[in-house]
Amino acid sequence: MAVLNIHERVLPATAGEVGALIDGLAGAEDRLWPADAWPPMRLDAGLAPGSSGGHGPVRYTVTAFTPGQWVRFAFTAPRGLHGFHELSAHPRGDGTVRLCHTLAATLRGPARLTWPLFYRWMHDALLEDSLDRAERTLTGTVRRPTRHSRYVRLLRRAAARRR
Repeated sequence: MAVLNIHERVLPATAGEVGALIDGLAGAEDRLWPADAWPPMRLDAGLAPGSSGGHGPVRYTVTAFTPGQWVRFAFTAPRGLHGFHELSAHPRGDGTVRLCHTLAATLRGPARLTWPLFYRWMHDALLEDSLDRAERTLTGTVRRPTRHSRYVRLLRRAAARRR
């Protein structure tokens, strides 16, 4: 089973400002990852190829990094999730930048069940919260804040109980 999942937001900012958000991932001054509401992203050697880490039960390794533009992570867990996720900044030439998160994966074994029932919903909510955070950081406000569905709120409560 193949998955292609894309989240993006056009931000009224410069490429440098959006790139700085990507560059700060998993660092002390991370202004992109919504660690106040989700498990924090941690990397053992920062945004450098070969660095490993993850967030919650999702584990990955940095496979490529172009400062100010793009970072790619290859999944190492959960079991059955094979592929990558990445963040990239795309200047549009009109004073805005498209911040994009792409997940491309093949699901095998247990992930064929856990992705559609659990991980997809949590992933989508986390990414939209992250894009809200980027927008708030760069503009001071969020035009259309993300609202979590009842199902996501139920999953988050269940996950909190398991911790």
